[in-house]
Amino acid sequence: MTRFPQDWSHFLEPEFDQAYMQALMAYLQEREAQGQIIYPPQTAWFNAFKETPLKKVKVVILGQDPYHGEGQAHGLSFSVQPGVKTPPSLMNMYKELKSDLSIPVAPHGYLQSWAEQGVLLLNSVLTVEAGKAGAHQKKGWERFTDRVIEVICQENDGVVFLLWGSYAHKKGRNIDRDKHLVLEGVHPSPLSAYRGFFGCGHFSKANDYLLAQGKTAIDWSSHLSFAPPQETKKSAQGTLF
Repeated sequence: MTRFPQDWSHFLEPEFDQAYMQALMAYLQEREAQGQIIYPPQTAWFNAFKETPLKKVKVVILGQDPYHGEGQAHGLSFSVQPGVKTPPSLMNMYKELKSDLSIPVAPHGYLQSWAEQGVLLLNSVLTVEAGKAGAHQKKGWERFTDRVIEVICQENDGVVFLLWGSYAHKKGRNIDRDKHLVLEGVHPSPLSAYRGFFGCGHFSKANDYLLAQGKTAIDWSSHLSFAPPQETKKSAQGTLF
């Protein structure tokens, strides 16, 4: 069974031999057996790693939990599947992109084109239950994604971490800020965006840093011309336990 591309697999597969991850997988299996609907589908839990190989990671946008509405989450933080209304936080990200880089607001919320360029769209917790925000917090995912961040910091140089909101700030407390750029700000949620997210300029600052490192800038407008699937197809749950 292959959960991750080869470069991620070397570092992340050993986590599944540890007690915390075995307990997490058992818990999720039990919840599913009890009839709980888990988002995203199991086949999409690790999509962020499939779309963005480790050696390609240039930017990390850290989210908290997957969306808990039907058809929304597909394994990339802040992104939603084609045909789904753009969530408010992502809409505010689009507004900041327009202000920062004059990029028009996209008609969809599908961010796979960012992921393919090296933007790791990582949630701290990789699953949730239908209609229950935060249902799988403190079950083990946080330890796993702490390991992900640790691997990125060790294996890559000059990565930009976009940490929005106090939760993300705490998650990124151990990032080596001499080796990487950490941009912290308020969360793009409608509850906080007007307290400093708008006008933060993080998208252009990320590109300025990447260019200074001799890397290619992110084309933050790529999702405008990126053709998502015409309709959202419900994936079979499959099994990754």
